[in-house]
Amino acid sequence: MDPITDLFNRIKNAQSAGHGSLFVPASKEKMEILTILKTEGFIGNFEKKGRVPQKNIEITLNNKEKNSGTFNFKIISKPGQRIYAKKGEITAAKKYQGFVIISTSQGLLTDKEAKKRGLGGEVIVEIWA
Repeated sequence: MDPITDLFNRIKNAQSAGHGSLFVPASKEKMEILTILKTEGFIGNFEKKGRVPQKNIEITLNNKEKNSGTFNFKIISKPGQRIYAKKGEITAAKKYQGFVIISTSQGLLTDKEAKKRGLGGEVIVEIWA
């Protein structure tokens, strides 16, 4: 399974089950995605733990009213089919109720930030509450 899909499935399952936190295998890309999710208010906090070679990320889930429990996601780019968007082709998620994470030359950005900077790239995932 794709590691990004696995990350989102683990978060969604933990939130649905009412867990306060969870552990996922660590990677730089996952850390960038979690930074965006924290900034947008979809998770509480996260911290890299463990030793080499098996580092994990502990994610504290957010149970605030804004995103009361779960959020929805749709993986756009998959390992077998990469989806790219030029700077003018980037669309907002679910009629402005969410956001899209895009992999650009300047790292992972939300659709709003990518538009602001005039960048396109690989559309990773669409997220909405």
